[in-house]
Amino acid sequence: MTDAPAHVPAHDEAHGGGLGSRLNWLRAAVLGANDGVVSTAGLVVGVAGATESRDALLTAGLAGLLAGSMSMAAGEYVSVSTQRDSEKAALAQERRELREEPEAELAELTELLARRGLSPDIAREAAAQLTERDALRAHARVELGIDPDALTNPWHAAGASFLAFTVGALLPLLAIVLPPADHRLWITVVSVLAALTLTGWSSARLGAAPPSRAIVRNVAGGALAMGVTYAAGSLLGAAGV
Repeated sequence: MTDAPAHVPAHDEAHGGGLGSRLNWLRAAVLGANDGVVSTAGLVVGVAGATESRDALLTAGLAGLLAGSMSMAAGEYVSVSTQRDSEKAALAQERRELREEPEAELAELTELLARRGLSPDIAREAAAQLTERDALRAHARVELGIDPDALTNPWHAAGASFLAFTVGALLPLLAIVLPPADHRLWITVVSVLAALTLTGWSSARLGAAPPSRAIVRNVAGGALAMGVTYAAGSLLGAAGV
């Protein structure tokens, strides 16, 4: 009679490129929202220093939101497209080398696996098995650090950046135009600093870094941006510009 197998606790931790890709998307979303908060807050607070006109504040805020979100989307599209082109070029070169020099590529894969701690015999056997199963995927992952099945999509990146920036920008925009004129400035400042605390904490957690330092940097940067733009707006308003 055999013993019943011991209970194995569930292990739901994600592995592989999927986890890294999701973390990169989350980090990009947090940073995009953070940019939306800071840039739009600086813009509308600066305008608030020059005028109390709700129409002027709404116009400036909407213009900043659209310009910033489109700029973020375009920049992300160009950046990720360049990355994708580089990944595809590297895969094409690897495919050509596997076709023309299979033995040299097998030796290279063996050496790379041995550098990761495998003994020479085990590394050779593992390289042979990986090559037999899917040589291109093996070299892409071990040599290039690329998952051929999960190449970055520039349209997804652009859409995510556009959405993240827009969500972040809506907070200071609504905070500056909805309250009464006597309260809109301090409501906006408090709302923005609270949002920056959240995005600073989130970015630190995603990067496995201490949150307190990230929060202080984030809040200080946002407060400085609003202070500078408000002072500039007040000076321009006082000058009648």
